[in-house]
Amino acid sequence: MKAKSDELAGSRRKVVKVPQSKATTARKSTARMPAKERRAQILDKAFGFFSENGLTAQTRALADACGVSQRLLYSVFPNKASLISAVYEAEIAGPFKAIWFVRLQERNVPLEERLVNFYREYYEAILTRKWLRLFIYASLAEVEIAPTYIAEIIRNLLETITLEAAHAAGVEAPKSHALLQEIGWVLHGNISHLGIRRHVYRDTTSIPVDTVIRMHVAAFLMGIPHLLKNFKSSGHRYQGFAENP
Repeated sequence: MKAKSDELAGSRRKVVKVPQSKATTARKSTARMPAKERRAQILDKAFGFFSENGLTAQTRALADACGVSQRLLYSVFPNKASLISAVYEAEIAGPFKAIWFVRLQERNVPLEERLVNFYREYYEAILTRKWLRLFIYASLAEVEIAPTYIAEIIRNLLETITLEAAHAAGVEAPKSHALLQEIGWVLHGNISHLGIRRHVYRDTTSIPVDTVIRMHVAAFLMGIPHLLKNFKSSGHRYQGFAENP
């Protein structure tokens, strides 16, 4: 199976060469726009391009996709690393809303309702086809997009979810940050994988996304009391399993 970048390279070789005069004319016809708008245009195109072709695709193909020359592309972003960093800020971390943390901690609202509302919005705003594909491509390319996103946003989210779940269940929350996060992954991991199944694996199940989100939230909350009560206060071992299987 050929990589996307190989296919792109092959398609470029098959294109009939345009006479220099016509190529020059086409380049001059590129519409001028303010630097801020040009930057936003390139970021938008780069997001879609990288999500479809991966982060190892050549910048020449990216420039073609943006309808600009490589020279113009590099006048806006000095190198590929700076472009990828900007895509992360605008398209990966950017859609996450700080207000979600506030709403998750509004204890006058039932926790199940808070979690369902949050993950419904998170699924629609974050777990899109382009977002997920770029996130996976970046992980495979060992680019720091996934580790940075998890460190800057998701760890806080996981701890918030677990602390709120413990409070709602009337049980003591673990003191360990690592354990709080790992428990939060029980729910967050399932919702994230739901997006991967629907958008990457192309799972065509007829069950609505909202119904699946409610199922995962309900299962998580029902398991929290038993889960937390079975952790030893002195460590991370779970009493429900043998220590030496």
